[in-house]
Amino acid sequence: MDYLVGGHIVRIMAEAGDSVLDRLLPSFVHFKTACGADAVPMLSLTLHRRMAQLPEKQRRLIADIDTGNGMTRVEKTPSGGYQITVCNVAGEPCALLIMSPDFNECHCALRGDEVQRSFGLNSVMMITYAFNGAFHDTILVHASVVRHAGRAYAFTAESGTGKSTQVANWLKNVEGCDLVNDDNPIIRVIDGAPVLFGSPWSGKTACYRNIKVPLGAVLKIQRDSTNHVEPLDPVNAFATLLSACSSIRSDEKVYNNTCGIVSRLIPMVTMATLHCLPDAESALVCRRFLEG
Repeated sequence: MDYLVGGHIVRIMAEAGDSVLDRLLPSFVHFKTACGADAVPMLSLTLHRRMAQLPEKQRRLIADIDTGNGMTRVEKTPSGGYQITVCNVAGEPCALLIMSPDFNECHCALRGDEVQRSFGLNSVMMITYAFNGAFHDTILVHASVVRHAGRAYAFTAESGTGKSTQVANWLKNVEGCDLVNDDNPIIRVIDGAPVLFGSPWSGKTACYRNIKVPLGAVLKIQRDSTNHVEPLDPVNAFATLLSACSSIRSDEKVYNNTCGIVSRLIPMVTMATLHCLPDAESALVCRRFLEG
């Protein structure tokens, strides 16, 4: 099955047949495409019924990452690839992923009931997309995004700070807005311009839109006693956007490429901190700053 995600072809081949993918990846249904077998995908993933872990002596622990939804174990293989194990909040293994050194060839096996398998496959697809995207001027960003007047405005912050609240204030108080994505949009540099895409990953909000919008600004949310916007200098803008990217510091190529993409984006995009209360005025203050 082929999908067009962020303008890139993503191919999943399932031993159990394509019908299983609609059940396990319902958010991907909106991204289906018919490219033909000769189309070259950005990444290919083969979904196996069973797959054994690599021998313990052939893998080296890189990190155990708490994603907020469970734990993900990342291990390096002698070839330079990765073995990744995805567990849910109960600690139950849901997916085993083995990636080639160039991240183009990925093999995965799922475990547990259908809920666990769906969680595992969604997590694996995010990981493989983020790794591959770093080689295609593409980043996956933790942000909530609203569209207004033909431009996308991405709000980023630590979980629980108020990204979704700020976007909800825009939707309620700024006419002509719509929600693009509420958790993990895709940002690309295309023909020297910043572009934001909706994605199959949107957190707790079911907003899976296969749309493309020019990126106008990235704003970091910071709770404060008054509503005001503070433009970011290039150094802090770089740090803000990089910290929102899905990446892996231990992989030099992936991380350096991600840094390069962020560096190219900074001069193209308005970057600022939105100091705000969780009220309607914050959206109006922000809009006035962005739209002048």
